[in-house]
Amino acid sequence: MDLNINGTRMQVEADPAMPLLWVLRDLLQLTGTKFGCGVAACGACTVRVDGQAVRSCVLPVGSVAGKAVQTIEGLGSAAKPHRLQAAWIAEQVPQCGYCQSGMLMAAAALLEKKPKPTDADIDEAITNICRCGTYQRVRLAIKRASGGKA
Repeated sequence: MDLNINGTRMQVEADPAMPLLWVLRDLLQLTGTKFGCGVAACGACTVRVDGQAVRSCVLPVGSVAGKAVQTIEGLGSAAKPHRLQAAWIAEQVPQCGYCQSGMLMAAAALLEKKPKPTDADIDEAITNICRCGTYQRVRLAIKRASGGKA
């Protein structure tokens, strides 16, 4: 199967019904995307497919053939972080950090759709679960990244 992951064409041999999460983690060694619940409820596995935030734990890899998949590894780098990653650090969002890659991917999809999101927009778009309860910091970081008042 031919996939477009983080702007790079990759070939994988996988059952088209295999969840994208396991292709990313087990076959491509892109382990930034996390397994949380396995039923698309928590959002730890969130990636972007053609710009849309999706839960990769229930998404068959066959459904993303020919589409652009972005994982946390493709969002930014240590040398050149994405504005959301910089805002996450500035607002000290992560505690345990487990859910953060999924949160960042959901936030990136939100900012692409709504560059200046309101609190209601953020509440609607960020449905990821954070056991540490950093939701207020997430909101501040998204506002900071959008150029709004943090």
